[in-house]
Amino acid sequence: MDAFEGKSAVITGGASGMGRAMADRFGAAGARIMIADVEGPAMDTAVAELNGAGIDAVGVLTDVSSERDMDELAEAAFSRFGQVNVVCNNAGVGSGGLMDELTTADWEWILGVNLWGVIHGIRVFLPHLLEHGDGHIVNTGSVAGHTSYPNIGPYNASKHAVVTISETLYNELQDRGSTIGVSVLCPGLVHTNIINSERNRPETLRSPIIPPDPTSEDEERIQMMMAIYEDAVKPPEVAELVYHAVLDKQFYIWTDYVYAPAIMQRHEDIQKGRNPSRRAQLIDEDQTAKGPPQAG
Repeated sequence: MDAFEGKSAVITGGASGMGRAMADRFGAAGARIMIADVEGPAMDTAVAELNGAGIDAVGVLTDVSSERDMDELAEAAFSRFGQVNVVCNNAGVGSGGLMDELTTADWEWILGVNLWGVIHGIRVFLPHLLEHGDGHIVNTGSVAGHTSYPNIGPYNASKHAVVTISETLYNELQDRGSTIGVSVLCPGLVHTNIINSERNRPETLRSPIIPPDPTSEDEERIQMMMAIYEDAVKPPEVAELVYHAVLDKQFYIWTDYVYAPAIMQRHEDIQKGRNPSRRAQLIDEDQTAKGPPQAG
């Protein structure tokens, strides 16, 4: 794909955060946009704002973890656009907890959105892309797909899976001589609503464990997290990287360099057969660290 003008893009999790920024950026470049999101009001607002900016956009209420919803999303996209060119499997949620405290519901919720959302997106759109040959798939992974920070086991697992699925798809398409491009977006901290993911957690997957009231230390850490997210990379910056990656057929998309040392350390541990180096938590890395992207 060498241009967005006159093309069409389907973006899951497109009502806010990185997905919304992608919709804005792709639409500004002349693409027609279909937003898929589980938050109806936010999706309607996003579509109205995109339309108000002169962008041809529509929304489809979608739970990406649902096979039926994703089948219906694809049908809606084919009906609306005829041909889909860009598919951004971007919807994602985040949550934490120690391994011994996690419930089956915790795992099912996070893997359902972060992993099965990508699997369904590839399943329903890849055959169509292969048929016409002018397209690109962007799967949203994370630096958590290259590291193993504590207290976010299900999130780590989902993102490691997204990275390897993306690499596998890339290699399969290369073997076939396909013109379809693949990228995996591996952001660090981005100023989005992911820390408030519980707002979209289905009642059927609510954890039966009642968490204890936060201590003063917990409250202090929450405030620190909020401050860090306020200063994190902004979604439009990420969307700009994705936009150029699609045009350049770039596979890995990194949003910052903060986590490069941790990723490199993990690779070195593997290469030298060492036990994993202990790390704190994802937000504890030096968020001011700068330098060229060496990892990946």
